[in-house]
Amino acid sequence: MTKWVYSFGGGTADGRAEMKELLGGKGANLAEMSSIGLPVPPGFTITTEVCTYFYDNERRYPDDLGEQMNAALTKIEEEVGAKFGDPENPLLISVRSGARASMPGMMDTVLNLGLNDETVEGLAKRADDRRFAYDSYRRFIQMFGDVVLGVDHHHFEEILELAKEDRGYMLDTEMTAEDWAGVIEQFKAKVVAETGEPFPQSPKDQAWASIGAVFGSWMNQRAITYRRLHGIPAEWGTAVNLQAMVFGNMGEDCATGVAFTRNPSTGENAFYGEYLVNAQGEDVVAGIRTPQNLTLRGKEMNNSKLPAMEEVMPEVFGQLDGVRHVLEKHYKDMQDIEFTVQSGTLYMLQTRSGKRTAPAALKIAADMVGEGLIDEAEAIRRIDPNALDQLLHPTLDPKAERKVIARGLPASPGAASGKVVFTADEAEALAADGEKVVLCRTETSPEDIHGMHAAVGIITTRGGMTSHAAVVARGMGRACVAGAGELRIDHKSGVMRVRDLELHAGDLVTLDGSTGEVMAGAVDTIQPELSGDFATIMDWADKHRTMAVRVNCDTPQEAKIAVQFGCEGIGLCRTEHMFFDSERIVAMREMILADSGEQRRRALEKLLPFQRDDFIALFKEMAGRPVTIRLLDPPLHEFLPHEDGAVAEVAKASGLSEEQVRARSLKLVETNPMLGHRGCRLGITYPEIYEMQARAIFEAVAAVEKETGETVEPEVMIPLISMEQEFPVLRALIDKVAEAVRKAEGVEIRYLVGTMIELPRACLRAGQIAEGAEFFSFGTNDLTQTAFGLSRDDAGNFLGAYEQHGLIEQDPFISLDPEGVGELMKIGAERGRKTRSDIKLGICGEHGGDPASIAFCQTVPLDYVSCSPYRVPIARLAAAQAALARKNA
Repeated sequence: MTKWVYSFGGGTADGRAEMKELLGGKGANLAEMSSIGLPVPPGFTITTEVCTYFYDNERRYPDDLGEQMNAALTKIEEEVGAKFGDPENPLLISVRSGARASMPGMMDTVLNLGLNDETVEGLAKRADDRRFAYDSYRRFIQMFGDVVLGVDHHHFEEILELAKEDRGYMLDTEMTAEDWAGVIEQFKAKVVAETGEPFPQSPKDQAWASIGAVFGSWMNQRAITYRRLHGIPAEWGTAVNLQAMVFGNMGEDCATGVAFTRNPSTGENAFYGEYLVNAQGEDVVAGIRTPQNLTLRGKEMNNSKLPAMEEVMPEVFGQLDGVRHVLEKHYKDMQDIEFTVQSGTLYMLQTRSGKRTAPAALKIAADMVGEGLIDEAEAIRRIDPNALDQLLHPTLDPKAERKVIARGLPASPGAASGKVVFTADEAEALAADGEKVVLCRTETSPEDIHGMHAAVGIITTRGGMTSHAAVVARGMGRACVAGAGELRIDHKSGVMRVRDLELHAGDLVTLDGSTGEVMAGAVDTIQPELSGDFATIMDWADKHRTMAVRVNCDTPQEAKIAVQFGCEGIGLCRTEHMFFDSERIVAMREMILADSGEQRRRALEKLLPFQRDDFIALFKEMAGRPVTIRLLDPPLHEFLPHEDGAVAEVAKASGLSEEQVRARSLKLVETNPMLGHRGCRLGITYPEIYEMQARAIFEAVAAVEKETGETVEPEVMIPLISMEQEFPVLRALIDKVAEAVRKAEGVEIRYLVGTMIELPRACLRAGQIAEGAEFFSFGTNDLTQTAFGLSRDDAGNFLGAYEQHGLIEQDPFISLDPEGVGELMKIGAERGRKTRSDIKLGICGEHGGDPASIAFCQTVPLDYVSCSPYRVPIARLAAAQAALARKNA
């Protein structure tokens, strides 16, 4: 018989931490905390396999699930001393999701399940607190109504706000038992009005409906979006956890809170979190009430006047601090925990690996190595390479003028400037048009996930450091200021006010997620300093990786940045980018419009000194590191003029009429230029182009070696080879130029000649091509296009639908396709090495900066990856992780 249900509590558990695939992260960790003796309310986990069954069988459950649940429920009843559905002594339960990967706020939860018109009276008598019981009942109706019955939460919020307004109350805690009873009747009436059915009174029916709602939420839009953004497969499914309720809202000796065992923003080894007295968990994460700091230090740092838990409940705080140390020692990682205090007794409701910013991840990893909790290899594995992107971009210039209009909590570090938007849909739409936007909300909810991803920064007027906005922003690497209470947002009129200042949609604002400041207008930025923990982790990564990391760049400015980021050479210098400068483009166009080789050479002579100086500058910046230079690749029509003024300028320079220029331009236009007269085909038909470029390269080598005394070894790359017969023709041309420059300059010139492998035929004929080529660089941008028969310029119009239908997991232009494109790469590498054992193999497509693609490159294996300058550190870390994974496979 399949085991669908796993119990935990009372110091024992059926499951353990390693069973996340079956029990989900929450269930596995609840089991683990129970097993190590922490105070966990008893409960049970319905496995992820039930979720799979649920979706495979038209939302039905396994036949024996009910029997297993009843047995597990009986265990809870025996431990708690209460019975589910008993009018005199009711057991209440929570129903929570629990995927194997943390998805904060994306799926549904139901609390206080088991309450009805009878059991609420039994709860009131047992707790000797009628107000608490009715407060719990209204919470249940509100949550169940929204999550299970589909009655939008704003209906309940409106009833509650009007009730408080009628009574002159500001806070929910001012409501009496009688007040709550009246609200409950209105809630139930609203349920009937919206659904046509009365609110369900059977606890058993409530439980099955809630379980179905949690499984159903695995496929809600916000969960789908979150999974897509974080690469979580839909087939993983979610578990469901049913657990005995403990109550943080029974009075002043009760509380609920969320904490991190270290600071998730900075990584400092200090207890960090928030709590609320006389509240339930959703009050903290939803930002409904202003949360209080756990520690006195946190209270002082946030200039809070509200008392810290450390001073209000010192004994319980001491227990919680002890649990913090137990969990870190056990899991060997920073933990995100949820807890409840009921009548002075501490209960642990959750632990999981805490989301953290990139600076915090680096510090925590480095510190834990120093503390002996983990080793260097584990520290490297702990850090998400893509998260480093948070560190590699500008921060606010401290010298720049700034007009601070409001302050909130520094919820997620980093600085961002952009146009104000008030809805997630606006953020997504404007970002799609290339605009930088800052999403401004009273508070965010999981439905805002797409807008939060699209925005460069997030501002909320309510909520704390553990609110939804803060947690999600930190995970995404978005700058976030939360709880900026001075700001007032009128969503209907599209205005954000602070004192006498009004900001409208489209106005520019800047936020600093490290200080909590919100500023009007845009503020200048500066480049980050990459030292300290960052440098330490990078040094460790460099010790473990086996692939080199190069950079794709064409200018000395980019090269300088890349060297600072630790690149080991240039893997792709696109020479065509050098011809678009205003001083050069006219000569380039003269060359293209020429009718003879002699005319082309005269035009190219004008370009030679520019090209030579470009290479001299790059060689100097690289200081002896290898530089791979791709000879001209794009079709010539891309350089030709379209505007009348530019046409006239070229006509004058070339001695042609404007009509002749237009006619020549029209003649060069191709039906499918990506597959047309480009790359090595230009070198074959117009050899003088590649002659000039080779001469510029080798004269630059001579100039730098004479000036600096350093050896320069360029790697000359011929693009778009598809036939082995093409390569020797162009190799001979390059060798001839090199010999001529050697004789003229009296300098020994060392160089390699290779090709970019970017066509399927080149992969298949790699053995023959390698007879002359000394290196291959896989150009996976074009190899993906030609392998799939897709245009990367147009595929975005429909690849999203392929992802939604599950036909592909990710856009193949973002993350390399291992089955098709990757298989071609492996064929090319294997056949190339068979011919030339010492052939150098690399990748220079955009995939060279993608961690998943880098992991694949390790399996080929390649000698290096090459990527854009700002992704060099990401590639260094990803290459180390790939090497460690390969070593341990």
